[in-house]
Amino acid sequence: MKFRSTIRAAAIGGLIVAATAASAQSPTFFRIGTGSAGGTYFPIGGVIANAISAPPGARPCDQGGQCGVPGLIAIAQSTTASVFNNTAVQNGELEAGMASADVTRDMFLGTGKFEGREFPKLRVIANLYPEDMHLVLPEGESVDSLADLKGKRVGIAQAGSGTQVAVLQMLDAWGITRDDIDAAELNNTQSAERLADGQLDAYFYAAGTPVSAMVQLASTRGMELHSFSDEDLAKINELIPAYIPSSIPAGTYEGVDYDTATPAVSALLIVSEDLDEELVYGITKALWNDNTRKLLDNGHPKGKVITPDTALDGMDALGVPLHPGAERFYKEAGLL
Repeated sequence: MKFRSTIRAAAIGGLIVAATAASAQSPTFFRIGTGSAGGTYFPIGGVIANAISAPPGARPCDQGGQCGVPGLIAIAQSTTASVFNNTAVQNGELEAGMASADVTRDMFLGTGKFEGREFPKLRVIANLYPEDMHLVLPEGESVDSLADLKGKRVGIAQAGSGTQVAVLQMLDAWGITRDDIDAAELNNTQSAERLADGQLDAYFYAAGTPVSAMVQLASTRGMELHSFSDEDLAKINELIPAYIPSSIPAGTYEGVDYDTATPAVSALLIVSEDLDEELVYGITKALWNDNTRKLLDNGHPKGKVITPDTALDGMDALGVPLHPGAERFYKEAGLL
């Protein structure tokens, strides 16, 4: 009886230890808002989610396991992008989101289209990569300037996207309102399909190159990209300071054998100030470890330009604070 009692006590003790360990390893779910599957936010967000995850029970990093935050399960969610993501982060409906710098600044400060509607909880983890504005046209077609789009069927990206906010500002500067075009609110994949079918005369999309939906469009039906003049780029930069002159190199898309001058804006990784400092510190640290470097280099081509050396580019001028957890990491790493 004593032997059985000892076994029973040991078994109960083991269950208590196991329960305690399970409790200590309870998963923390972390949702990252991205964009449409045909854009760049979604695949990059997937790489980041994988990099910062280390589910309960996973092998330790130094034993070949995942090198993320212990117990964290991050998930990339397809959304309508910047505006939606920032709104959801502000409201606690997403833990993080990818968003363009111009939209994030306006939403945080309550300026521009968001005049009087501040989103004060937005905080930055990192500047990621430049998003080039693509003005896509059917193969063999061209325009001299945005003014030539008047009366055309134009894809302006989906509602809730940073692209649409910027495009409407740009068109307005050339004297075009939504009433002057047959505007289509579509994601990147839908826009490419409509252009291929002859249902659109042009469409806009800001994303890191190469964009999968455009790669497919270029290789199947062909396409052209509008190259902005120096004067037009200067005009856009004055209108939207976050959009700076950039270039899409020749050969990025099949058949587009010329450099395309275009405006570009930075893509940011955003969280809420409400997130625990220790958690964000761990996420930022995981974002820049050697394992993540391999994932970024071998994932989407834009991953190669996501580096700690450029993580703080433009932060002083942006006016949106770093999250304290991210700030702590950058200080310890000697980057801030």
